[in-house]
Amino acid sequence: MVYTSLQSPLTKDYLYELNIAHLYGNLLNTYGDNGNILMLKYVGEKLGAKVTVDIVSLGDSFDNDYYDMVFFGGGQDYEQSIVAKDLPGKRQAIGNFIQDDKVVLAICGGFQLLGQYYVQSNGVKIDGIGVMGHYTLNQENNRFIGDIKIHNSEFNETYYGFENHQGRTFLSDDEKPLGQVVYGNGNNKEDGTEGVHYKNVYGSYFHGPILSRNANLAYRLVTTALTNKYGKDIILPSYEDILSQETPEEYGDVKSKAEFDS
Repeated sequence: MVYTSLQSPLTKDYLYELNIAHLYGNLLNTYGDNGNILMLKYVGEKLGAKVTVDIVSLGDSFDNDYYDMVFFGGGQDYEQSIVAKDLPGKRQAIGNFIQDDKVVLAICGGFQLLGQYYVQSNGVKIDGIGVMGHYTLNQENNRFIGDIKIHNSEFNETYYGFENHQGRTFLSDDEKPLGQVVYGNGNNKEDGTEGVHYKNVYGSYFHGPILSRNANLAYRLVTTALTNKYGKDIILPSYEDILSQETPEEYGDVKSKAEFDS
């Protein structure tokens, strides 16, 4: 059953409404990535939007016309294998959502499951729903773990994060990376890419969660969703006016996780 997990205070006046579907939010929450939902809500409210977050999980239908944004997180192999069995029932609606240029943030397993397939650490191949072209292979006795920095030349934005993944993802010809690796491993440690950007889908292996350390990306996601819904003439506060002063300086060039945690 679809249920509301988070909502902006009803005592305030809002100019806009933003409805977010948190796919399998009761099953997929590796490394605290539900914090991305909190950041989306925070930025949405800063921009004058009442934010409602619904958990859309096993056996639920996904209403691609109702929702303005999707968050799809990751989990362990067991939980992801359960989700993979349920996802085909939502394939068409998710595909339509993506092709309608609506906003998706997919992290780790969610990123993998939107693609063609991924191979678990034990060698078992799990089919994705194939609404995007990338695929993910495994690696033996190794994980990509550590601090990572990437640069997106299209937006001229830099993103910082912490990666922890066993999979090696390869993008299709119609997909762009979220960014080029400055340091770290990225999608596969071969082609220098990290994450994916296709239409308004943004995928990444950044945990931590990604949006708490990259308010510029959170602003981009929320403003895109609001512009999609209310039209290009919508007037929204600038990033500099509402968020730039709230991004701590220490979230810059983190050299090691130990330094970041100290």
